[in-house]
Amino acid sequence: MRSARPAGPAEPRRQRRARLGVIMPTRVCCCCSALRPRYKRLVDNIFPEDPKDGLVKADMEKLTFYAVSAPEKLDRIGSYLAERLSRDVVRHRTGYVLIAMEALDQLLMACHSQSIKPFVESFLHMVAKLLESGEPKLQVLGTNSFVKFANIEEDTPSYHRRYDFFVSRFSAMCHSYHSDPEIRTEIRIAGIRGIQGVVRKTVNDELRATIWEPQHMDKIVPSLLFNMQKIEEADSRIGPPPSPSAADKEENPAVLAENCFRELLGRASFGNMNNAVRPVFAHLDHHKLWDPNEFAVHCFKIIMYSIQAQYSHHVIQEILGHLDACKKDSPRVRAGIIQVLLEAVAIAAKGSIGPTVLEVFNTLLKHLRFSVELEANDLQGGSTGNANLNTSSKDSDEKIVQNAIIQTIGFFGSNLPDYQRSEIMMFIMGKVPVFGTSTHTLDISQLGDLGTRRIQIMLLRSLLMVTSGYKAKTIVTALPGSFLDPLLSPSLMEDYELRQLVLEVMHNLMDRHDNRAKLRGIRIIPDVADLKIKREKICRQDTSFMKKNGQQLYRHIYLGCKEEDNVHKNYELLYTSLALITIELANEEVVIDLIRLAIALQDSAIINEDNLPMFHRCGIMALVAAYLNFVSQMIAVPAFCQHVSKVIEIRTMEAPYFLPEHIFRDKCMLPKSLEKHDKNLYFLTNKIAESLGGSGYSVERLSVPYVPQVTDEDRLSRRKSIVDTVSIQVDILPNSIPSDDVVSNTEEITFEALKKAIGKIFAC
Repeated sequence: MRSARPAGPAEPRRQRRARLGVIMPTRVCCCCSALRPRYKRLVDNIFPEDPKDGLVKADMEKLTFYAVSAPEKLDRIGSYLAERLSRDVVRHRTGYVLIAMEALDQLLMACHSQSIKPFVESFLHMVAKLLESGEPKLQVLGTNSFVKFANIEEDTPSYHRRYDFFVSRFSAMCHSYHSDPEIRTEIRIAGIRGIQGVVRKTVNDELRATIWEPQHMDKIVPSLLFNMQKIEEADSRIGPPPSPSAADKEENPAVLAENCFRELLGRASFGNMNNAVRPVFAHLDHHKLWDPNEFAVHCFKIIMYSIQAQYSHHVIQEILGHLDACKKDSPRVRAGIIQVLLEAVAIAAKGSIGPTVLEVFNTLLKHLRFSVELEANDLQGGSTGNANLNTSSKDSDEKIVQNAIIQTIGFFGSNLPDYQRSEIMMFIMGKVPVFGTSTHTLDISQLGDLGTRRIQIMLLRSLLMVTSGYKAKTIVTALPGSFLDPLLSPSLMEDYELRQLVLEVMHNLMDRHDNRAKLRGIRIIPDVADLKIKREKICRQDTSFMKKNGQQLYRHIYLGCKEEDNVHKNYELLYTSLALITIELANEEVVIDLIRLAIALQDSAIINEDNLPMFHRCGIMALVAAYLNFVSQMIAVPAFCQHVSKVIEIRTMEAPYFLPEHIFRDKCMLPKSLEKHDKNLYFLTNKIAESLGGSGYSVERLSVPYVPQVTDEDRLSRRKSIVDTVSIQVDILPNSIPSDDVVSNTEEITFEALKKAIGKIFAC
């Protein structure tokens, strides 16, 4: 037992030091050491007289055995070691500091009891002392010890323990700017490994969620991204980024930070996802990394591949929210964010997108309208000189934004299941503004005519991408009445580009057997069998669709052929429309209607009531020739094929401008008029009826010329009414071939004539 404290002031100095707990020299004499607690003697014995000799292993084994045997002494051992280490750090005795940390590490690894918790507090206090020191070597030493501690699985969690200091300190080390590059890299690696240790130590326990608080994520995530920026080339791979090798993890701060970032995101739960993602936006904004956006794309690829698939929609919602917040930023910044959204959608589309489908499209369409509005305002407000150059630059930048939005909409829509894609098609179609109607839901009050046309084109391009690859079992599913009517309205507008887009959308929905590529290019096909057209027997639902909507389709094709601003592509798309209807939807009755339509187009080109230029008249004649050549071979009626082939042969010799291979070629010679051409150059209704009648077709309707239905759709589409543009013929031309006498004796009743006649009747 320890001797009693002597009375009086004559207490020996050595006894007083022992009583007060003053640290004695490393080696003390035998008589004095007996007065010290055993745990202190064991701790003192592990330190050699010369720190270069390293830890005394034999005495360390004794200390470890004592700690394991008497775990209640662990807290005192830890406190005493902490005292020694604090003293040595202040006195810059680095050798003894290394020995103390080595002893702490060994004790920590050896002891796994309830009493280890107070010891851990002393351990963390010592690690904090090392991290606070200005010595890089000690900072790295403290980090290594903390990483070892982080890998230890404790039996019970300690809810009162916090790691705020370590998060702040490790984050600061990640931003080290030491003058020596090697030391700087070493400190940054230590900081990243420390953050990784904090993450591993805290995220496994759901009750200890302090690490996910915004104040911690705002330090951790930017520190990792700061080091990831050192990657020389942004990731452009389609698949998930591969895991880095062990050597790269240890030597390269960028690779180590990326690996830690993946691990952090992989451990994020439903409630913590937003806190982990939002600092990414702040970092990209602060460092202006949206333009160029290679690093931003790289970051979000890592995010999308690292998080759990069911949380993908959270990330997409965050990107959409940030896009809304940056609506007033430069076009290139917005385009960069949209391209990041495209990459995120591309990955999320393979898994779970969740309830954000309509939100994605609604937000994108809103920004599309906003971009078009900015573009229109710039064009209207532009002036001469340098202002014009700036306006042109902004205009091209806004087009980058618009193209990025369309690409994102198209890719997102094309990866949705069919039932969702149908809803998106209706959603986009409902946004397309049509003059004279208020059915669209997009605000165009600030756009003007130029902006409205631009938004129409953008929306139809988006719709075109969404419908790409869409395969419906029946045409009713692909083109329901609620979708067909608004889709066909823009096909009558006085804008050839809009009409092209409408036809291309229809082709996407009609072509259920991938035949469109075989029909590309309006031409006279020598043998249609060589195309290997795929088709199936027309089902009852398709037959019903044509009975209900066939006349509407014919009417739009007929009027589309007679537009004055048609170009080569318009005629090519109109020809493809006729061919696809023949392949996908044509029974005998539909074939007769299509032939009537073709003959009516031929008659309209000859009579030319619309005063079309000669190129357009010859273009219509060429389209009719190409289609009748196609349909005659599809229905395989020999007499019909023979008549069509004969007319084409005569045209080749006498009127090549009536054939698509010639009229759509540059510098084609055009005739001055069509009225005096030989009737052998035209397809004759009586001969077609005779050839089809001999094969069992009901040809009575061929004798009735096709006249399109009169509706209000032209007025709604800002186009002259059909009553204004198509004269009603009183006399039917024999064989549909005009002669000079017939044309001169034909009475035409136009809208103006009817109006005057009705006025006279009421006057009487």
